[in-house]
Amino acid sequence: MTNATELATPSDREVVLTRVFNAPRHLVFDAMTTPKLLERWLIANGRPMTVCEVDARAGGAYRFVWQVAGKRDVGMHGVHREVERPSRIVRTEAWEDWDAGETISTSVLTEDRGMTTLTTTVLFPSKEVRDQVLKSGMAKGAGESYDHLERVLTDVA
Repeated sequence: MTNATELATPSDREVVLTRVFNAPRHLVFDAMTTPKLLERWLIANGRPMTVCEVDARAGGAYRFVWQVAGKRDVGMHGVHREVERPSRIVRTEAWEDWDAGETISTSVLTEDRGMTTLTTTVLFPSKEVRDQVLKSGMAKGAGESYDHLERVLTDVA
């Protein structure tokens, strides 16, 4: 069963993505912090992840790079501010090819009867940056990535 990814904009600088997965939250948490699993689902438009480095602890850094056919690779990096297994991840995010400033991403995982709700709030440095990201197709890309995550969770369950 595929669930829709919900997107909300509760303030001028925030985007909230919500998705329910048919998996216990420890599996969803693992899929969000384990490189071998991240590489399988954190993709968009057929852009494979070629670098996936994750130190999933408070103060630990991460870096992702996606290969884009015929273009420069796209990279993102940041630092985990909080990691509370299996319920919460707070991290900074910065795109390596776009000087838009740093965002703060807070993911909260709640479980009810084996179903996990993942709520990710992204706080952007400005309304302009948030609006630009929304116009770039964030809703579609997040939905596709979460569809991939749902399939990975089915495989590892």
